[in-house]
Amino acid sequence: MSSTCQGNSSHQGACGQSTAEMQRINEQMEMQETLRNIRRKIVVLSGKGGVGKSSVAANLSVALSRKGLKTGLLDTDLHGPSIPTLLGLKGGVTGQQENMMEPASFSDTLKVMSIGLLLEDQSQAMVWRGPAKHGVIKQLIGSVAWGKLDYLVVDCPPGTGDEPLSVIQLLQDVDGAIIVTTPQDLALVDVRKSVTFCGHLKLPVIGVIENMSGYVCPHCGENADIFKSGGGERLAEEMGVPFLGRIPLDPGMVSGGDAGQPCMVAPADTPAGRAMQEAFEKVIAFSA
Repeated sequence: MSSTCQGNSSHQGACGQSTAEMQRINEQMEMQETLRNIRRKIVVLSGKGGVGKSSVAANLSVALSRKGLKTGLLDTDLHGPSIPTLLGLKGGVTGQQENMMEPASFSDTLKVMSIGLLLEDQSQAMVWRGPAKHGVIKQLIGSVAWGKLDYLVVDCPPGTGDEPLSVIQLLQDVDGAIIVTTPQDLALVDVRKSVTFCGHLKLPVIGVIENMSGYVCPHCGENADIFKSGGGERLAEEMGVPFLGRIPLDPGMVSGGDAGQPCMVAPADTPAGRAMQEAFEKVIAFSA
């Protein structure tokens, strides 16, 4: 501490505030530099958990990277980070580059960061309150050495509360949001909230994906509506936002996700595989 501040509590307080302010400015500049190198930013939202949001985010990222586009996948779901499992990545694999965290590499064109990659023990619970969670999200967004990216896909926490709000505000100038739902009425109620949430933030809605929309029997090809179907499309039309498609339940997609091999790594000629590819082509066309 400088001699001017010693022995004078008011000067000490001023110096402390000045140091904190400088740190905040440095963090802001670091974040702006990181985001400046990212051409397109897409967030994947859902009104509630358990609708397959992370699976959509992971497969979209793989699909983009397979086209030779330099892609980053950021998992900001602090309490349920499933991206490492979906991509077969182990915790504790990230390194440091100066003051920046090194993302994990799924492939030459796909880099990944998740709180789950910073934990050796994946069963460890993150018991944090709001301000601490905001700080972690800020670090995940601003302190990752992505380099130059064509796309950053962000798997947001479910809901429309503080965490997804922090993500979108910190990212700045997000190109658009994909909203994932299932056909049940309970999930569709939350989609309305997600669309309204995007409207308040002036965030373009790329479209709605209706996941788990029926089940196609692999033996006879007959479709059975386990959770009903069509609700996502009707709601998208009602809310005046695009509909990206219905993705049926697919046992192969489920087992592939558990094994760390997303469907889009080697797209199968199945109803689910085709539906996912068609939906992602619409996303790419929107953000091209």
